[in-house]
Amino acid sequence: MPRFAVTNPLPEPALELLREAGELRDALAGADAVLTLLSDRVDDAFLDAVGPQLRCVANVAVGFDNVDLAAAARRGVVVTNTPGVLDDATADLALALLLAAVRRLGEGERLVRSGAPWRWGMDFMLGSDLRGKRLGIVGLGNIGARVAERARAFGMAIAYHNRHESPAAAALGAERLELDELLAGCDVVSLHCPLTEETRHLIGAREMALMKPTATLVNTARGPIVDEAALARALAAGEIAAAALDVYEHEPVVEPALLGLENVVLSPHLGSATVETRTAMAELAARNAIAVARGEQPLTPVPL
Repeated sequence: MPRFAVTNPLPEPALELLREAGELRDALAGADAVLTLLSDRVDDAFLDAVGPQLRCVANVAVGFDNVDLAAAARRGVVVTNTPGVLDDATADLALALLLAAVRRLGEGERLVRSGAPWRWGMDFMLGSDLRGKRLGIVGLGNIGARVAERARAFGMAIAYHNRHESPAAAALGAERLELDELLAGCDVVSLHCPLTEETRHLIGAREMALMKPTATLVNTARGPIVDEAALARALAAGEIAAAALDVYEHEPVVEPALLGLENVVLSPHLGSATVETRTAMAELAARNAIAVARGEQPLTPVPL
């Protein structure tokens, strides 16, 4: 009978799948498959603690930068992730953050809650329209394409930067640009690329200096893609107009200089945080773990 373990509480439907397929253990040690979260560091020490019988690490996330793939490969451990099921929820959140930033909703809510006096006026807390503006997507994969679909409904033009042509680009009318050209020419830059050594601090002081002073930066991908200290300096100096972040470089710690700025919207990694999406993610991870434990091919393996 396969032995399964989870590092953190998961939605009950996923746990029920594991119970039906084998034994759901309280301890990681001795498990044939382990379901992990992006907050778990899956490295040599973790894999050794589970034991040599481990066959699968099922990461309940699209990203897998928390998993040492080389360490897993050395042990013959299959790593899986959960692409697809969270695309719409994350895209919704990206648009929510964008709207909050360009319409100054965070600033406005803080004003109302503070009890400070305010009065409607023609020049009171003016934001920006989205219609007619250009959205630059860094990483036009599944989530980036969903963001582009939503942005087109707001009347935005789409540009993107990928290493290769995106198959979604033609249907979206999206123009492929080099990164520097995209940064300089777009009104909003939204990040949807994976975190790798090449994308760590992809957006730093030099890149933000290329952006328009009226531009907004949105990050719902991974925190370390942005140099947060440089972002705080750029926002404070007016090099860019606003930013909206759902992920952080040293999560859950946020760069202190960002906390005092009015022109940044901050949310606590809520990209996939809907009941339906988190349940679907956990169920997909469970099905991956069950398949590997049975000697079958997983639904969504990560190439090692």
